[in-house]
Amino acid sequence: QVQLVESGGGLVQAGGSLRLSCAVSGRTFSNYAMGWFRQAPGKEREFVAAIRWNTGTTYYIDSVKGRFTISRDNAKFTVYLQMNGLKPEDTAVYYCAAGSTYGSTGSWQIKSMGLYYYWGQGTQVTVSS
Repeated sequence: QVQLVESGGGLVQAGGSLRLSCAVSGRTFSNYAMGWFRQAPGKEREFVAAIRWNTGTTYYIDSVKGRFTISRDNAKFTVYLQMNGLKPEDTAVYYCAAGSTYGSTGSWQIKSMGLYYYWGQGTQVTVSS
């Protein structure tokens, strides 16, 4: 089975940066999308960013565009989320997830939790004021 392990979370002041990593084992990433989601206390889990593994096409929620960058390293089977200009409202547990892109077409599918069936354990990101 696919295993996802997130790391890189922590405490940072507003305006600071963090880079999250998600190491993947158990399967190659051909025809897969990797996504980052986050869940703040008392809130629903929401989409943050995603990448199509084969093409490198990226997707972002509007609130993080220009601040966050998702990328992947094929050789290391790792996906990253570089987060710059962090804001207190970015505070959440961040989860990486994997899903198949076979048969998918629109960006709405990439941004939907329903596409993803493998999930990591989450890593805490806390942004102080």
